[in-house]
Amino acid sequence: MALKGNLRDFSTTQLLNLINLARKTGTLTIQHNGDSAQMSFREGKLIYAFMGEESENHLAQILHNAGKLSEEQARIIQVRAKGTSDKQLGHMLIQRGHITQSDIIQSVRQNVLDTVYKLFTWGEGFFRFDANKLPSPGHITIPIDLESVIMEGSRRLKEWEILQEELPDLDISLRFTDRPDARLRNINLTVEEWRVVSFVNPRNSVRQIARANNLSDFEIRRIVYGMLQAGLVEIVRPARPQVAPPPTGQQPDVKADTRKEIEQQSPAVKRSVVVRLIDRIRGL
Repeated sequence: MALKGNLRDFSTTQLLNLINLARKTGTLTIQHNGDSAQMSFREGKLIYAFMGEESENHLAQILHNAGKLSEEQARIIQVRAKGTSDKQLGHMLIQRGHITQSDIIQSVRQNVLDTVYKLFTWGEGFFRFDANKLPSPGHITIPIDLESVIMEGSRRLKEWEILQEELPDLDISLRFTDRPDARLRNINLTVEEWRVVSFVNPRNSVRQIARANNLSDFEIRRIVYGMLQAGLVEIVRPARPQVAPPPTGQQPDVKADTRKEIEQQSPAVKRSVVVRLIDRIRGL
């Protein structure tokens, strides 16, 4: 019989601790706001994970996300290797000299970890653990100790809570500050950060940029704060709508208007908190 429950009663951290301590083998499925993720374990070690449809987690796409294949290479490989398992595809790519075995291991491992870390921020949803259910033999599995996963996931959860407090609204926009090109020459950006930079425009909200780059709320908040602290961009607040004057003879409710204005404003960025956040981000 499968173990079922709600994340409000039993968090992702608690579930992973239980699986680790009991050295469980099986697959944990978590559903949250229409999203679904699966994690598989063998004797308490994390071996496989994916989010969304399993077909979207093709090895070629994973290698592209890791910067090992170009977008065109990944597209061609996915078409030509249709029906081929990830293990078979990996073997062929190594034989043809496109990538190394180390490239595959590192890319798959990072993809698994990125998937699991996102789940730590899911405070609501339903879970189901099916004992002894494992991925098919054609999938590439990498054994990962859960102790390190739980520690890093918990650290990211605390960082997520701070980021969410400091940047609660993702419908704001960004624009470059003066001479961004000069600043960029002295900063080492990741592939994801460069992709976000390419979308910076007052017409694009932070939420739209995240969706265009397939980034989670946590990832886009962390990147945006890093760019703000580095002085690359600044926030563009949406213009406040004009308020129609009250009918003749009716006095405006000044207190109500002021209260409404305050409620619509996002909290000011606390510099000390931002500095601590960026120090953590740069230390990753």
